[in-house]
Amino acid sequence: MKLVIVGGVAGGASAAARARRLAEDAEIVLIERGPDISFANCGLPYHIGGEIAQREKLLVVTPERMRQRFNLDVRVRSSVESIDRTAKKVRIRDLASGREYEESYDKLILAPGAAPLRPPLPGIDLPGIYTLRNLEDMDRIIKTLQANVKQAVIIGAGFIGLELAENLVRRGVHTSVVELQDQVMPPFDKEMTAPIAEKLKSKGVTLLLRQSAEEFEKTADGVAVRLNSGKVLHAELVILGIGVRPESKLASDAGLEVGPRGGIRVNAQMRTTDPDIYAVGDAIEVTDFVTGQPTQVPLAGPANRQGRIAADNVFGRDSRFRGTQGTAIVGVFDLVAALTGASEKTLQRVKRAYRKVYIHPASHAGYYPGAEAMTLKLLFDPETGKILGAQAVGGSGVDKRIDVIAVAIQAGMTVFDLEEMELAYAPQFGSAKDPVNMAGFVAAGLIRDDHPQVDVEYVLAERPYLLDVRTPEEFGRGHFPDAINIPIDDLRGRLGELPKDRQIAVYCQVGQRGYLGTRILRQKGFNAVNVGGGYRTYQLVQAIAAANS
Repeated sequence: MKLVIVGGVAGGASAAARARRLAEDAEIVLIERGPDISFANCGLPYHIGGEIAQREKLLVVTPERMRQRFNLDVRVRSSVESIDRTAKKVRIRDLASGREYEESYDKLILAPGAAPLRPPLPGIDLPGIYTLRNLEDMDRIIKTLQANVKQAVIIGAGFIGLELAENLVRRGVHTSVVELQDQVMPPFDKEMTAPIAEKLKSKGVTLLLRQSAEEFEKTADGVAVRLNSGKVLHAELVILGIGVRPESKLASDAGLEVGPRGGIRVNAQMRTTDPDIYAVGDAIEVTDFVTGQPTQVPLAGPANRQGRIAADNVFGRDSRFRGTQGTAIVGVFDLVAALTGASEKTLQRVKRAYRKVYIHPASHAGYYPGAEAMTLKLLFDPETGKILGAQAVGGSGVDKRIDVIAVAIQAGMTVFDLEEMELAYAPQFGSAKDPVNMAGFVAAGLIRDDHPQVDVEYVLAERPYLLDVRTPEEFGRGHFPDAINIPIDDLRGRLGELPKDRQIAVYCQVGQRGYLGTRILRQKGFNAVNVGGGYRTYQLVQAIAAANS
């Protein structure tokens, strides 16, 4: 068996290592365009900022080590130019010498990755404008920064853009972030990004939403970035972080099927439309685990698994990829944001029925020092309670909760299962009723009709009779428009002040007292509903509205 693998990093390198473990006598050739076959591309922004001090720490494994430990034929700085599927050969160009030659294969695995988008704007190729894909890109950015850069502009407020913003601020560079959409972190639902935007601004980042770069002009000391709003930003460094495009030209030129967004089409075994060619990683189109729709998710974890699965199938093992649920996390200064499964806007787009709940718990028991606030949003099927997605933003503990829910989604679990989950508890790590349990309680109670709930959006649109059951002090610090205030401890004695001919939307700060108020009123004959997530969720929605006004 002769296996040729095109591309390294997460998908290709894991496929090569797995292949060797399965077949000691196979001939395995790994061809990589760059000088490094396996590096931690997720760590690149953190070396730029100095958080990861040593560059060599980013090298997961060197070509020399792969040759020695796995007995692989590793060829770096080599580009596969074409595939002859009939002859089962690839044409390779040595980038150092320019020499071209052919290499035969029995099986072929494509792991070419995805390239950062570089739109054809005037001045896009000026010095000082970079993308960040590999170690060489990182080195160029660091070299530019060493020339006493004071101003930087990042185009795009996705994962890489915000990680770069934090690390440039850490280096003392004033940073502006330009984003075409009306929110940062587009994979998240809009209201969940409000704390992230506020954190960026509090750290001195200039955030420009609903704007895009139209032109770049050379100046005496750098680059002028002209935006569609007419605003001009001056910087010595510009980094493009507006997304990636699958490197699928090699596959499409060979007649392999690709999707409408350029992803190479594969089945669950990672096999392309040619039975002897497999594809993995950022270049492929995969199935969304929740919606069943085709999607492209450029993440290292799925790419690693896909590489292993492709190698398994090359050597006769029936291994299958379940699909991806897009589990991801980002740190923005001392804030953490994570998500898994479908977002609300995705469910709306695919017209999937859902309900949502918000909770605002602490990361661990409130009586133990250091508890940090978080907001957790859970999306689920309104009939069965099956978990469809979750998002969380806060401090410590966000990663733990999203990981638990990610496993629950993979297992096909419901919100009723979340109620029953037994999770590790000590006061410095969690609560006796963990935030995961709490999300399950609220969602399951909604399905059981224990506490009918309306969303903040409904309240703002329909204007029901609003009852705030917080303390007068809390009410005085801010409340829903037109709300009246009856503290929860006074409610039973003041029922005569409330109308029985109108729907009453009850709320508190985060939902718990509003739930109790709803239970009291409904048992006394009132048409009461709880406002999901309380005043804290209203603040998130209003913060986004204010940012876009």
